[in-house]
Amino acid sequence: MTDGDIISIGDVQFKLKQPKNPELVPLKHMLEPLPQALAQHLRWIMQKDLLGQDVFLIGPPGPLRRSIAMQYLELTKREVEYMALSRDTTETDLKQRREIRAGTALYLDQCAVRAATEGRILVLEGLEKAERNVLPVLNNLLENREMQLEDGRFLMSADRYDKLLKEHTKEELDAWKIVRVSEDFRVIALGLPVPKYPGNPLDPPLRSRFQARDIYSLPFKDQLALLYAVGPNVPSERVSQILSFATTLCSQESTTLGLPEFPADNLAALIKIMDAIPMLSAQQLLHRLYPYDLILGKEGRTGVEDVLKTFELLDSSSSLTTKAVLGIKEISEQASQAIATLQIGDKEVAFQIPVGTKRLKFHNGSPNFVRTSSHDRLLAEMIQSHMVKDLCLIGGKGCGKTVIAKEFADLLAYRIEPITLYQDMTARDLLQQRYTLPNSDTAWRHAPLVTAALEGKLVVLDGIHRVNPGTLAVLQRLIHDRELTLYDGSRLLRADRYEELKNVLSLSDEDLQKRLIYPIHPSFRILALAEPPVVGSSTQQWLGSELLTMFLFHSIRPLALKEEAEVLRKITPHVPKEAVAQLLRFTHKLRQASDPTVQSLASSLSTRQLLRICNRFSHYPEESLYHAVNKACLSRFLPNLARSALQKNLKDSGIEATSDDVEHQKEADIRCEIKSGILTIGRVSVPLYNPDEKMKVPDVLFYENTQHMEVMEDMLKDFLLGEHLLLVGNQGVGKNKIVDHFLHLLNRPREYLQLHRDTTVQSLTLQPSVQQGVITYEDSPLVKAVKLGHILVIDEADKAPTNVTCILKTLVESGEMILSDGRRIVVDPTSAERRPNVIVVHPDFRMIVLANRPGFPFLGNDFFGALGDIFSCNAVDNPKPRSELAMLRQYGPDVPESVLQKLVSAFGELRNMADQGIITYPYSTREVVNIVKHLQKFPTEGLANVVRNVFDFDSYNGEMREILINTLHKHGIPIGAKPTNVQLAKELPLPDCKLTSHWTFNQPESTRWKLPIKTQQTDVKGPVYLKVQGYPLERHESRGFSFTEHQAHWRIPLHEVNIVCDVATVKGEAKDSIFIATCNPVSLYSMTTPGNTIHCVDLYDIFPRNSGGFWQPFVTVAPLGQPLHDQVVLHEEQSNVILLLNLTNGAVSRIISGEEQQAPKKAYWWANRDDRNIYKMCREFSHKNWLVFYKKQGTSLDVLDVLEGRSHSITLPIEVNSVHLVAEDRWLLVERKTNKKFLLTKPMSVGSDLSGTCQLHMIHEEPVSMGFGNTAALELSSPDMVSKEELPSENLSVALGQKIVSPNRILSDENSYATIVVGFPDLLSPSEVYTWKRKASLDSAGAISPKSRFFRGSSESGSVKQSNCITLTGANQVIRAVAAEDVPISEIYPKDVKPPNTAGFLEVTDLNSKRIKYIPIPSALIISPYTQWLSKISDTDVLIAPIGAGGVVTVDMGGHVRLWETGFDHLQRSLLEWRTMIGQEDGRPLQITVERDSGLDVTAPKHGRIDVDNAPHVGGNTWAGGTGGRDTAGLGGKGGPYRLDAGHKVYQVSQAEKDAVPEEVKRAARAMAEKAFKERCVH
Repeated sequence: MTDGDIISIGDVQFKLKQPKNPELVPLKHMLEPLPQALAQHLRWIMQKDLLGQDVFLIGPPGPLRRSIAMQYLELTKREVEYMALSRDTTETDLKQRREIRAGTALYLDQCAVRAATEGRILVLEGLEKAERNVLPVLNNLLENREMQLEDGRFLMSADRYDKLLKEHTKEELDAWKIVRVSEDFRVIALGLPVPKYPGNPLDPPLRSRFQARDIYSLPFKDQLALLYAVGPNVPSERVSQILSFATTLCSQESTTLGLPEFPADNLAALIKIMDAIPMLSAQQLLHRLYPYDLILGKEGRTGVEDVLKTFELLDSSSSLTTKAVLGIKEISEQASQAIATLQIGDKEVAFQIPVGTKRLKFHNGSPNFVRTSSHDRLLAEMIQSHMVKDLCLIGGKGCGKTVIAKEFADLLAYRIEPITLYQDMTARDLLQQRYTLPNSDTAWRHAPLVTAALEGKLVVLDGIHRVNPGTLAVLQRLIHDRELTLYDGSRLLRADRYEELKNVLSLSDEDLQKRLIYPIHPSFRILALAEPPVVGSSTQQWLGSELLTMFLFHSIRPLALKEEAEVLRKITPHVPKEAVAQLLRFTHKLRQASDPTVQSLASSLSTRQLLRICNRFSHYPEESLYHAVNKACLSRFLPNLARSALQKNLKDSGIEATSDDVEHQKEADIRCEIKSGILTIGRVSVPLYNPDEKMKVPDVLFYENTQHMEVMEDMLKDFLLGEHLLLVGNQGVGKNKIVDHFLHLLNRPREYLQLHRDTTVQSLTLQPSVQQGVITYEDSPLVKAVKLGHILVIDEADKAPTNVTCILKTLVESGEMILSDGRRIVVDPTSAERRPNVIVVHPDFRMIVLANRPGFPFLGNDFFGALGDIFSCNAVDNPKPRSELAMLRQYGPDVPESVLQKLVSAFGELRNMADQGIITYPYSTREVVNIVKHLQKFPTEGLANVVRNVFDFDSYNGEMREILINTLHKHGIPIGAKPTNVQLAKELPLPDCKLTSHWTFNQPESTRWKLPIKTQQTDVKGPVYLKVQGYPLERHESRGFSFTEHQAHWRIPLHEVNIVCDVATVKGEAKDSIFIATCNPVSLYSMTTPGNTIHCVDLYDIFPRNSGGFWQPFVTVAPLGQPLHDQVVLHEEQSNVILLLNLTNGAVSRIISGEEQQAPKKAYWWANRDDRNIYKMCREFSHKNWLVFYKKQGTSLDVLDVLEGRSHSITLPIEVNSVHLVAEDRWLLVERKTNKKFLLTKPMSVGSDLSGTCQLHMIHEEPVSMGFGNTAALELSSPDMVSKEELPSENLSVALGQKIVSPNRILSDENSYATIVVGFPDLLSPSEVYTWKRKASLDSAGAISPKSRFFRGSSESGSVKQSNCITLTGANQVIRAVAAEDVPISEIYPKDVKPPNTAGFLEVTDLNSKRIKYIPIPSALIISPYTQWLSKISDTDVLIAPIGAGGVVTVDMGGHVRLWETGFDHLQRSLLEWRTMIGQEDGRPLQITVERDSGLDVTAPKHGRIDVDNAPHVGGNTWAGGTGGRDTAGLGGKGGPYRLDAGHKVYQVSQAEKDAVPEEVKRAARAMAEKAFKERCVH
């Protein structure tokens, strides 16, 4: 066709013009034969063209609309200006772009202006992708064919220009910068309907300027004809069924169901594959076009399968599956083409495919790729699709997409161009980038994608699920038509079109290149990699209708267990088989779970992670699988639900923390040492590195502790295996310190890169700077580290957008990366030869990435979620208490240990709260270290003040503040307390001490008996093993806000009906033990203080609760000593059952000695409950492993030697009421009814032969003569308690008010506060009895109110089992728990103060100060409803025992354990510590002192002049009361006679200058000061 030819479509005619630039006319777009539907569309466009109107072709995604536009242009011989719009298209891309040429800025016309002036057709594709306010710049050009340009020119419509030309010359119009718009200029816009498809709706003014045409897919008949032409070998019926399926899915009904549009335009590709390989399954091929199981929910999948069934497209038994690639042979006469042979079913099929530009070397396996049957099948299917179209490979993280892509490229002799996509990637990043030449001119550089297209490489687009769909749309024309228009005006054409163009225009390659036209290599292919879309998600459902038209999709199905085992074993041959089997069973269990939480865990255990675990196992087989899985899943920072699901599944799979694991954690230290150039951390060794740049090796202050050394040992293992490391943890846990110290130990240089919100891909790789007007790019730390083999430390990785950090993926995975300046990082040195812009990765290069844990309150991106599986991850936690304490000791060697322990425990609890979500901020070690540093430097500042440096951040959040204060108070940090908040109990005077009687031991035979003794072996039944249950001990310090005797408290896990019946303590070297017995059911609780665990043994099986009868057991406990130190004896008083209980393993044995009473079988309501026998145990010497048992009102004593297993029975001539072991060889017995006292003497050793050596002496209590021959009547009483130790002589002297050294015992009964018997029991001479008498007896009837009696239950006086009275001989105190009724409330509390509710009072009788005080014990929170039973145990709701040297432990009936300090010395010491923690304020105002050197000499001291105005004076040597002077009286000077404060700011002369004052001046100053002092004294 030539100029002037007329072309007609139907009745519409168009006159052709000769194109000026024929190379811009589209070629080879017309279809033969032309379908009728297309002819209709072309006719309509021609009509609009003749009318001079611009058209908008609207329709579903696909190449059809563009194809119609290009066919029309080819038909009418029109030149084209094509522009694919994207979200980063700007006004300058459409109108004019500024460029620098030869140092001068000028404007270059862009597509819209070129099309308008040259009379071309502007094809704009993707209007819905452009930002909303970009396209209105075309409004005036579309409407009036006018536009004002940036360079001052004005585009004018042809009509107006021609009119002006009649009146003016062309030179005038040119001078006015008016440019004619060609009458042939038209715009064809191609767009999708919005809102059905995502994008921006058309701006109404813009929309009104277009004429629209709906270009839906071709009619069924036309499409069928096209497909028949493409696939002549495919049965026509099959083609018809496939097209029917596609048409159904494109129908209105299907799209209303929410199904994405079927990419009908791609059916031709599918039919081509079927034409070459007829026996392939249609369902599988359709799945490649429309992977419905990935993009649809369950309903949608069912719907699609129903349609497949309708058209008989479901897989039948006869359809064959692809098996493997058998061979690929080159075709000698055709370049870049080969014959591939595949096995399909049992047949071999050969067909032609394009191959790469390397030499073809077909192979069946590469060293890093393990072929499994599913891999073989996938590669064969990919080769089929590769024959016709670009591919997309979909698979989860770490399933091997990259490895398969590499294997695919190797098979087909392709060179790979890896391109990592990221979210903010622009079309320019994909196609062309601006840069400046050395002469400052601007130029365009082809992006790797374009060079790959020209060179015929395989482009691997990694992460198309991340990139914005609008950006990817610029590739549509490249993928569908193999054509591309670039920003610099270059055009890339499909190879056959390029050849046609050469032939038609008779141009050479050079001519076309001058016209910026290049051929796309026929081998060029794109292979996209993506993660599966998330069905129903708005952001992660990336696979929409538009993307479906671009690729054929293949999904990597997860490997079967056998296949994965084969992969793991072949790649890591030395790994233990059992470990692999166990690991795979566990992983596949997670993958097959239906619970989404468990599935999310499975994503952390991808094949890549499993390979990493196995690789580590093969080198360190002693490691535990449990540790490896927790490490891979980063379980420390999983949400609670996910963590518990992981632990449950691990346990179900038999993967548990081995005892070795636990022991390894408890081992004292992991040592780190460097010997003869070899570094050893724990069990791992490595030779030291010899760096070139030693100044880049970090060196930090680092105090080694076990936990951090464990992390380092773990890091070193991974480091030696060649892994890149990722450390995840909260803030301030020492990630940077660990890494720096790690590199310091290894002697490795470091490059440091800190990421932040505004980090871009460019800034990560290059740092631009301007030098002499030229932009130069300096290597970023990343590039330097790659070049020089340094360690790159990337800090705050979670702060940068994940779309930026994901470019690290290619560097870590394949060792390749493209920099912004066009340079390329490669791992293979051979590929870098003779290539200038290539950087080879140094073999020593490694990356260590630091990130905060994902989630609130760090507000970073989930770096671990996005890239965690390409790194070896380590969770860095705050050090465990022991490690943290050891570290803090090194930071604060002078800070008291108790303060460090309080800090460690308080912060430990706050961190637990943060883990549980109670508080949001995770307090870290960094904060504790800062507190300790402060205390070390300023020891006088109180801890309570210094902790505010951390907690003042939360001072405005009321709820948070309350939690913090409560927690700090709980651990004994008195934040908010004042030094004056001391609330010790009020002291009352003690009555005077009186000598009341003498105890004499008369020697007549009638009052001395030799006692018969019977010895026998004890019988032991058992043992049975009971569970020792552990509970956390939540200790609360009680001196948070004020200082009282109450030291700390905690609760034991007690059931509300249970009753505490005994408490006993054992003093240890570092810790004291407390044992508590309960009796409903019988249980034993043991704990240590300080300690954090309560051990409980439930003895219900041994003492079943007797629900029918009235048997109410009462148990006492006796802790034994070495070598039985972890064992206790339990004694039940009614049945006389003696049990030996081992608290380490829960073994319970029954010791049978003497008589034993059975619990009554049946009790009657009329039976007297108090008539039963009661057996008692004396445990004063239980630490020596012997005990004494006796029956109340009985006539014998049983001595049980637990260690030897013997029992000695001593028969008595009296009925015993009570026995007190006052010494090992002296026992005090009290006779029943008469309360007469007897002294039993025996040998020291229990084990020696006792026959005939035990004697019983009667004690006569003789009242003291009152003079005049009168003697006071003496009422004999039974003591509640007699001490087994004597008072030290100094305490005895203070108590009695006379210097005295003598054996003594202190005792107490209900009539006295305390009684001291001097001379007893060692001297058999008369003993003096000194008593501090009570005004009223404790058990006097009036003491208990009727109300109280009702609630406590009626109990006969004196029948309670526990006397609740103890002595502290070291503190010279007798302490008794008394009921409120026995306390002089009115003397303790003022009238207007309501006494608190109490469980009782501690009555402390201090014989040193001669004072008595009553300390209230808070009432029990819960109390057993068995009041009758309770009333038999104690008069108060509390039991007491001594603890430590000056302390008491109380246990109330609700199970609340409280520690009290009563000893005066201990209280004094604790008060001093408490006040030190608060910080002493002396109340004086602070003064600011400035030290300076005056430079002047002193002459003679003087008072100085007095300033009546009292203005401040500094120096000057004139005024009295000045500061920083020489001779005058003042402050801060150096030669004045005396200090004189005028109340101003002080300037201090330095000490050195003061010391330099001559001696005679000092003497004169002293003399003057003395004189002034004497004068003041006289006045």
